[in-house]
Amino acid sequence: MILFVVFRPSDILTRAAFENALALDMAMGGSSNTILHTLSVAHEAGVDLRLEEINAISDRVPHLCKVAPSGLHHMEDIDRAGGISAILKALSARPGLLHLETLTVSGRTLGETLASAEVRDAEVIHPLEKAYSPRGGLAILFGNLAPKGAVIKAAGVAPSMMVFSGPARIFESEEDARIGILVGTVKAGDVVVIRYEGPQGGPGMQEMLAPTSALIGQGLGESVGLITDGRFSGGTWGFCIGHVAPEAVDGGPIAFVRDGDQISIDVHELSLDLLVDDSELAKRRASWQPNAPRYTTGVLGKYAKLVQGAETGAITNTLP
Repeated sequence: MILFVVFRPSDILTRAAFENALALDMAMGGSSNTILHTLSVAHEAGVDLRLEEINAISDRVPHLCKVAPSGLHHMEDIDRAGGISAILKALSARPGLLHLETLTVSGRTLGETLASAEVRDAEVIHPLEKAYSPRGGLAILFGNLAPKGAVIKAAGVAPSMMVFSGPARIFESEEDARIGILVGTVKAGDVVVIRYEGPQGGPGMQEMLAPTSALIGQGLGESVGLITDGRFSGGTWGFCIGHVAPEAVDGGPIAFVRDGDQISIDVHELSLDLLVDDSELAKRRASWQPNAPRYTTGVLGKYAKLVQGAETGAITNTLP
């Protein structure tokens, strides 16, 4: 008699499995997009995973890999050094970093899957005791400018910019920001603010690869900050903060920032703040009118009406 064991996706997509995925993300210094997608997939799997919980994982998982554009190594180097399994193997050396009992798509537990894995190049995948940082490569920032959170790829930030403040330079779209940077509107020390590019306002969270590339091309990659309710490409590096929530079209504080306002960012303290009095912000809120929707009909019009904030994974429905 042949017995077959049937696994459902729900048997694999557990809370512990999502925590393992985020631990890997922190060790690799992955793209900020992974936060958005992980939250969304967790929602579909019925797992209650929240943005504000992610820093606890980052706090305990060291940053072991620096992959381009945040470092000299590329994905082929990771593969040569043992691949994803090798990174997880390195993490498994410290109890509590991974849930090794979780089931994987192979039908084996993660611990069983990692039994034969090995790190073949410790320059590419650092051991725990030689981590680039004791904290993971991604961080969630909170403050009066992002009450519901924002995401930064800390692995791509120069050490000199982990604490940064400067005057805001406001742009109402990704396209306007790219042009403004290229024509010299943005100066060293500024904080570029790109708004109305969130899940609803975009709609769809356009990635900001063009403005960030323009900053690098203008020699401003280590002297200008950028915050947005949009998102970034995995090819982005520098002081770039995305997924600011609530987004501008929803009346989030990013909608009330004005040119010249001072913005303070502290990655160590996980803070993102607009240095404007609460009374002044209240006045701005009272007189605020949102930008007209870019789409009111068709698929994008429907999406804009259904989508929720980046802090949810930009999902389009809610659990019962």
